[in-house]
Amino acid sequence: MDKIVVEGGYPLKGEVRISGAKNAALPILVSSLLTDGPCTYSNVPVLKDIESTKELLINHGARIETDQHTVTIDAGGLNNSEAPYDLVRKMRASILVLGPLVARLKKARVSLPGGCSIGARPINLHLKGLAALGAKVELIHGYVEASAAKLRGAEIFFDTVTVTGTENLMMAAVLAEGITLLRNAAREPEVTALADVLNKMGAKIEGIGTSVLKITGVPALKPVSVSIIPDRIETGTFMVSAALSGGDIKILDCEPTHLESVIHKLRLTGSEVKIDGNTMTVKGGDKITSIDIKTMPYPGFPTDMQAQFMVLLSVAKGFSVITETIFENRFIHVSELKRLGADIKVSGNTAMITGVPKLMGAPVMATDLRASASLILAGLAASGTTEVSRVYHLDRGYEAIEKKFASLGAKIKRVKA
Repeated sequence: MDKIVVEGGYPLKGEVRISGAKNAALPILVSSLLTDGPCTYSNVPVLKDIESTKELLINHGARIETDQHTVTIDAGGLNNSEAPYDLVRKMRASILVLGPLVARLKKARVSLPGGCSIGARPINLHLKGLAALGAKVELIHGYVEASAAKLRGAEIFFDTVTVTGTENLMMAAVLAEGITLLRNAAREPEVTALADVLNKMGAKIEGIGTSVLKITGVPALKPVSVSIIPDRIETGTFMVSAALSGGDIKILDCEPTHLESVIHKLRLTGSEVKIDGNTMTVKGGDKITSIDIKTMPYPGFPTDMQAQFMVLLSVAKGFSVITETIFENRFIHVSELKRLGADIKVSGNTAMITGVPKLMGAPVMATDLRASASLILAGLAASGTTEVSRVYHLDRGYEAIEKKFASLGAKIKRVKA
């Protein structure tokens, strides 16, 4: 099993180019199931989750061609309504095939999903929504079994904001008969990106970017060629690395409007952030100031940036509080950060952080995707050497992150087991 070895203490300087967003690419690739003919996607990141998605789509009868960061998917031969456990267990986003399969094949049998150990993340809102659209939905032997001779528009209210739930039901509703209203819908840029792609395919979705989506069903969709939006979480991770190291990084091909809450909080810690179109320059300040953070659905502070900011606040001057409102089990990385010398106390969904002058290198173990990134950031800031094991989590969501950090002057390498 690979590990990442980091020698900390070097300021990061230079330019880094941001990859396409994993969390946008996954549902957009899956949306190809809604149409016959080849859909072409550019700026697709090279990641394990993308490979898992392609395996899943091939399982359903899609033909796929890949040329570096361009993926072409033709689901004209869609013929298999079952997503088996062996494929779905690798990645929670696999549940996204449920809506398109019911819409196209009138039935689906999808294993309950797996993925990171950061919380329960139940799919009950997906299932209630499909039932409201007229599907018969059952849970049988660990599988969701759904069928509908015809989906019909309905008014659906999400009790809590759900990104994948919004995406799944949006994909089901575009081929349903009549009008569907999704209320309290997720507003994340990745959801907006999917809606834009569906409209390019011929769907009729109104209210994109708001909490109420009006979807007028159409008989069929057409193939598209689109580019995947930049990854805002990768962008944020490199922003924090500049602040941590007292560095000066120019971040290329990003989308600053997707990161307003992160930019605001980073400036409060003392970093300088300059924006020029799709380029941001982040310069670390002379000192890091403590702040409080509360994760919220978009446009609030993203839960996927919580672990990275926790590292930054671990070496800030003063006392900080992070409140996690999205996932109930997303402080697993705290015990590993404490091994590096961080002073963090956790009570329920709140982490209380007292800044220390310096972190110290140590062997640590990644527990989920964003925790992996946070431990690498901690290693970059720590004195001595940090070894991060179980980095297969990292490879699910960051494309060649060690190479990108090395290009900025970090002393970092991947060691093959």
